[in-house]
Amino acid sequence: MSSPSTPGTLYIVSTPVGNLGDFSFRAVEVLKNVSVVLAEDTRHTRHLFDRYEIRTRLASHHEHNEAKSAAGLVERLAAGESMALVSDAGTPLLSDPGARLVRAAVDAGIPVQPVPGASALLSSLVVSGLDTSRFMFFGFLTRSGRERRAELDEITASHHTVVIYEAANRVVATLAELERQGNGGRPAVVAREMTKQFEEVRRGTVGELRTYYEEHPARGEVVLLISGAVPAPVSDDAVKVRVRQLRASGLSARDAAAATARELGVSKKLAYAFARGDE
Repeated sequence: MSSPSTPGTLYIVSTPVGNLGDFSFRAVEVLKNVSVVLAEDTRHTRHLFDRYEIRTRLASHHEHNEAKSAAGLVERLAAGESMALVSDAGTPLLSDPGARLVRAAVDAGIPVQPVPGASALLSSLVVSGLDTSRFMFFGFLTRSGRERRAELDEITASHHTVVIYEAANRVVATLAELERQGNGGRPAVVAREMTKQFEEVRRGTVGELRTYYEEHPARGEVVLLISGAVPAPVSDDAVKVRVRQLRASGLSARDAAAATARELGVSKKLAYAFARGDE
């Protein structure tokens, strides 16, 4: 009886978002040594291959054929072939195809390895000047309807930096919608054509950027970043009320103070002072 073959590896390879020099030695090595490279648009990827003299066979893998092709690709991986998945630019699966294939490979026990590199999301975030300690990534917003309204509500309520991919011709409309929801004064950034010749990072408020791009229409690839909403200040009376509620439920002064500090975002020292006052 023949033993089962060792499965191949599915590599998730990040490619440059603009400047072709932003490509790692490891990425080139992986793409040269796999049996096939799965590309969102083979014509686009061919330019990268020509630059780095990569001769590996390219196969088309995009949102329209992924559902049908995933099972067959996993069979080939299980039989021992190694493959690489690339998108047109940046890191695959971030608002790009590939999630079905990765999920199917994981379910089949196929090794999946990242080959990190460029990302429009992270490139824009780190130069934005906004808080990077926590952020929410929405990708492309739904174009219209109830789901879009829910997404805009979630952005408005977020206390963390929000990152959105947006089509250039919709930048003004999205900024205007955010402004109508009361976000006109929130700091924001439009990062455009990252790493390319006409890279632009424009900072201002949501309202200021809406006005600017009404007069100077955006072009190219756009990442829109909005700062988190500043929480409303919590009054001392609200802290006292919550501490008393927790003390009445049986918590110690220390535990009531810790719980109140977490819930209301106030200092533990302040909450403990009120909790001690109830003893």
